[in-house]
Amino acid sequence: MTAFSGQVSQNQYLAQGADLVHAVMSVTSGSATAAGAAVGSSGAGRPQQTLVEALIVDCSGSMAGEKIMQTRQAVSKAIDLLRPDAWFCVIAGTDTGKLCVPLTQATPENRLSAQKAVRRLGSSGPTAMSTWLLAALAELRKKPDGIHHALLLTDGKDEGERESSLDTALAECEGHFQCDARGVGTDWQPAQLRKISARLLGTLDIIPSPDQIEADFRRAIENAMGKSVSNVSLRLWTPVGAKIEFCRLVYPEQLDLTDRAIVDPKNPQVRDYPTGAWGEEKRDYHLAIRVTPGKVGQRMCAGRVSLVILERGQETKVAEAMILAVWTDDEAQSALIHPAVAHYTGQVELASAIQEGLKARDQGDEVRATKLLGRAVQIAATSNPDTMKLLRKVVEIEDERQGTVKLRRDVKREDEFALDTRSTKTARVQKPS
Repeated sequence: MTAFSGQVSQNQYLAQGADLVHAVMSVTSGSATAAGAAVGSSGAGRPQQTLVEALIVDCSGSMAGEKIMQTRQAVSKAIDLLRPDAWFCVIAGTDTGKLCVPLTQATPENRLSAQKAVRRLGSSGPTAMSTWLLAALAELRKKPDGIHHALLLTDGKDEGERESSLDTALAECEGHFQCDARGVGTDWQPAQLRKISARLLGTLDIIPSPDQIEADFRRAIENAMGKSVSNVSLRLWTPVGAKIEFCRLVYPEQLDLTDRAIVDPKNPQVRDYPTGAWGEEKRDYHLAIRVTPGKVGQRMCAGRVSLVILERGQETKVAEAMILAVWTDDEAQSALIHPAVAHYTGQVELASAIQEGLKARDQGDEVRATKLLGRAVQIAATSNPDTMKLLRKVVEIEDERQGTVKLRRDVKREDEFALDTRSTKTARVQKPS
């Protein structure tokens, strides 16, 4: 049973002539949501949906030895975690997506049969991730209802296919299932797996060593089973003449949804942004809308934001709130940036500084890398303690407030990967109002 509530945080006052409205939409979902505690709450419960899971594992030659042994064990344990009403399949990834276990219900008998097949997984051949994703899509389509999720594990990068093949596969899979991507070791490419996880509304992380695969799989499967409703979109209405500058998920992950808008041709003022499946959780979205400036004292609705759940062709709108704009000549009012807006603007800059800084470091541009990672330290010091811990393993910090750092010479490869892959994980604003 899931209920939703939402509220908007913003400074609605704009200076004369200003045209950009910022707002953060905070959404809470869960069986214990306090209806009425926030604007636009909905206490309507809905039954748990069936999980339809695809376990996609790299079985290429580089996975030989401990990696494939630990992977077999992790997949078997993951299958044990599934509820009897869930459905699952296992894809063995090489230069093709080979079907190890076809889509089947997670009954005790089927789990045992699947685990026998998993124990026979070997390792040989190159890597072509587009084929893995398409094989998973074909299986998941056999069970159109439910929450469709995939967990992809690899230790390398695409070798036998063009990048355009992966792009084409992602375009076909988008909207059909979510995918969490995991890289084991440090021979894979964070940017490549980030493309997969971002496009398919999933998460990205590093598994530093093979003996940690099982624990990570457990967390991912338990999280997937915690989802209770799928096909949820963030709907944003804006007045005629307004332009949406961006729509971003900013907590717990950072993900730009701007270019994913689905526009209703009959009502071009309405845009739907996919958000994937929900369980008991909190998410924040940062919206920026450019409007026609009003006169001093004028008040307008710059937007109306809500969540829309699509079930069996029927829409249910929940957690609706308004985004307002009021023009003023009071500089003290208009100059105030709402803490939530300021915080998440900084989190976006933080992720960009880390990714660009690490890229510059790999390219040998130490001056640029030092500047960018120093800026990351400056932001993280006051807003994201988890990221700050990761930064300390890559740079020596001389002055947090000034962002004065030196690049470490003895950086472990797994620490660099952890900083890169977790750069989009955000800290929530401490005191939203």
